[in-house]
Amino acid sequence: MTAPARKTDAAASPARRTDKDLPLIQDIRLLGRILGDVIREQEGVAAYEVVEQVRKLSVAFRRDADHEADRMLKKLLKSLTGDQTVSVIRAFTYFSHLANLAEDRHHIRRRAVHERAGSSQEGSIEVALARLRWAGIAPRTVAQTLATSYVAPVLTAHPTEVQRKSILDAEREIAQLLARRDDILARAQLYNSAKDTVSPRELAANEAQLRARVAQLWQTRLLRYSKLTVADEIENALSYYESTFLQEIPRIYADLERELGGNQSVASFLRMGQWIGGDRDGNPNVSAATLALALRRQSDVALRHYLTEVHHLGRELSLSANLVQVSPEMQELAVRSPDTSEHRQDEPYRRVLAGVYARLAATLKDLSGGDAARHAVAPQNAYVSAEEFLADLRVIEASLQSHRGAALTAERLRPLIRAVEVFGFHLATVDLRQSSDQHEHVVAELLATARVQADYAALPEPERRALLLRLLCDARPLRVVGAQYSELAMNELAIFETARLMRERYGKDAIRHYIISHTETVSDLLEVLLLQKEVGLMRGTLDAGACADLIVVPLFETIEDLRNAAPIMREFYAIPGIAQLVRASGAEQDIMLGYSDSNKDGGIFTSNWELYRAEIALVALFDELNAAKGGAPIRLRMFHGRGGTVGRGGGPSYQAILAQPPGTVRGQIRLTEQGEVIASKYANPEIGRRNLETLVAATLEATLLQPTKPATKAFLEAAEQLSRDSMAAYRALVYETPGFVDYFFGATPIREIAQLNIGSRPASRKPSQRIEDLRAIPWGFSWGQCRLTLPGWFGFGAAVQAFVEAPGQDPKSRLALLQKMYRQWPFFRTLLSNMDMVLAKSDLALASRYSELVADARLRKKVFSAIEQEWQRTSEALTRITGEKQRLAANTALARSMRHRFPYIDPLHHLQVELVRRWRAGQGDERVQTGIHICINGIAAGLRNTG
Repeated sequence: MTAPARKTDAAASPARRTDKDLPLIQDIRLLGRILGDVIREQEGVAAYEVVEQVRKLSVAFRRDADHEADRMLKKLLKSLTGDQTVSVIRAFTYFSHLANLAEDRHHIRRRAVHERAGSSQEGSIEVALARLRWAGIAPRTVAQTLATSYVAPVLTAHPTEVQRKSILDAEREIAQLLARRDDILARAQLYNSAKDTVSPRELAANEAQLRARVAQLWQTRLLRYSKLTVADEIENALSYYESTFLQEIPRIYADLERELGGNQSVASFLRMGQWIGGDRDGNPNVSAATLALALRRQSDVALRHYLTEVHHLGRELSLSANLVQVSPEMQELAVRSPDTSEHRQDEPYRRVLAGVYARLAATLKDLSGGDAARHAVAPQNAYVSAEEFLADLRVIEASLQSHRGAALTAERLRPLIRAVEVFGFHLATVDLRQSSDQHEHVVAELLATARVQADYAALPEPERRALLLRLLCDARPLRVVGAQYSELAMNELAIFETARLMRERYGKDAIRHYIISHTETVSDLLEVLLLQKEVGLMRGTLDAGACADLIVVPLFETIEDLRNAAPIMREFYAIPGIAQLVRASGAEQDIMLGYSDSNKDGGIFTSNWELYRAEIALVALFDELNAAKGGAPIRLRMFHGRGGTVGRGGGPSYQAILAQPPGTVRGQIRLTEQGEVIASKYANPEIGRRNLETLVAATLEATLLQPTKPATKAFLEAAEQLSRDSMAAYRALVYETPGFVDYFFGATPIREIAQLNIGSRPASRKPSQRIEDLRAIPWGFSWGQCRLTLPGWFGFGAAVQAFVEAPGQDPKSRLALLQKMYRQWPFFRTLLSNMDMVLAKSDLALASRYSELVADARLRKKVFSAIEQEWQRTSEALTRITGEKQRLAANTALARSMRHRFPYIDPLHHLQVELVRRWRAGQGDERVQTGIHICINGIAAGLRNTG
């Protein structure tokens, strides 16, 4: 395969190829040439020529809207056999993957160039701290702020990650080979020896290794034969800790402390969260057993990392007591060490580390059942807690620092200490999540069996609340000894009981949050407190100093739920004893806000506006609560349930955090990382560190610089009107257009996505074709696959038109107001920037090909015409407000990325439409279905944030 010699993407802004882009172009060409060679070798010249023919016709279709190319392409695709089609699809899918690797490499390369030039990029720690210094904020103030901060990306397992771990592992190796190639070329340039005999030999060896890995990819199947299990999802997530988080997070802390002057110790505020193994909402495959498995495997990964680092420390710290003194505490540890080898009698650090290793090995056996790889001393005397392990490491550090060994701490010991502070013996905090209706069923059964209340579900909310409060003030449990309970009740109670055991086993940070999906009433929160009390996670009574181990986290998801968020929390905290319970339990209150369902419910603008309003109302409420006398302030922490697509809250995290309403961050933020976005952000360690840095930088800036000023009354009123009209336009299409459901299921590959083995969770909450029952994730994923990306923009154009052309108003002044909002209001600017990106990734010509799959011609024309008209309105609205005629005018990096990638995604769309047509007509076999699923994989990889 060869890279296109000319621009073919009409959506991207025009840009000349500059010298800085040359390495990217060269990498893409290199990988494309290697892939082409592999295809010729593996499949034959004829197969390669078919691939090239499809590519050229797809480029012609995009470039010129060429009807002749369209006709020829359709004819060619219909003539391909099943085997030929799969071969072509695999070629373009793998090229999408390889182009992504080249792009990631170029991001790293460009950042290095900026750093060498002394111009760090926005979103970096260097820039954030420089801005704080310019604002007169002292390093000590920064450190004090971080001491009470909590920032956590939370990895979730949702059915949008279409890559197999085998593919991801091979791609990591290709990424490493591209990095080595850069090093070879940099060395040659440094010594001005481009013609040196060493460099060509090294480059040839590097290319041979790349060829081997690409051949490995070609011979590795892209698809899973069986549906992912929760255990599989756990293992997939753990691979990112091994490759990225365990190494890179300590480096971020080191960078922070260095930038603060080297004399400020930074608290461990950046942590990791995990839903995999504990998220039961709509997933019957998650149980108490998977929760225990998740933490056992997490602990195994953490402890094996520590064992490896301690082993290397033992090799490095060969210091002799004959040459250097040690602290009394260090000497005491050495004396207690079980290492009695005569060869190490004068090497106290090695003796201590041999003992530490033995204790860690015993801990590994106790907590995960695993065995350590090396044994200088037999495993013994397991650590009771991570804090005990930390204490030993700090004794070593203090001894080195006080005896001329400080230089020996920076490379490995201090990163290890930081890793233990951050990851403990649990690696990541596992959240528990379940739907509120499931808790209601369990509580109702407990009450009925105990003869407390025969029909709890029939009680109105005030009576439910009164009953639950009475029970929370009663020390007695509800369960009746010997009584038979349903499987649901037993399973749900087992989760709570296992959570208590896991906290005892792996530490209190192993499980901290209990998330309640579909929180609609105060009783939804009280039910979870009651279930905690039932198993000992809540101690004491509500009227007498109760304390709960798990933070009860309401999740407000729909538009109505978001509007009710602050009123529900106000009523909850008005209950006598609740504020005291929260303060006694750590004085933290997480509140989760759902981007996905609110978008599916009301469209992109209304979803974001209601999220914005909910945050403002919640901050005001907690400021009011904390202003009242009676205890320590309660820290409010927003937990943003963001997905990959803009329609599900996706988009650049840095801008998203800075666009939060004033006062809503305050050093506290959690946000989900979902689906294929996890691989895109964290598979490459350097890219991963950059993405983690942006979270830290944005949190610091939003907290200490407070760059977001309160919006003016005129801005708020305009946004309210835009929201109202946007939601009306969105719902008119999605929920009120007769036949829209049929159009959606016909014109997108939603049915085929549901058949993919890409997650352990069903695509729909109920066995129906109602949009209301469809999960927001496959909803957004499907629109991305057909290149309409509808959830990310629909309704905004109609809203702007209604606002500007409102009766009795001056259109020029109304438009001027929107332009002012774009310039001055980060919320509005970020939202429009995200819409701009989504529209750039959409393609009406390709989407029209998908619409041809809808059998009813009249329905097809009606719905697609409505979508096309709104697309034009939204695109025009963005142009009028931002002043930019081209999409992505302000995002040259993404525009460049799309120019290079999209010509290779387009053929996959054409092939997918053809195969879906065959499959639905009953003309396909297993090869056709395989082809459809590989297309889904390749398109998702090429678009990068489609889930």
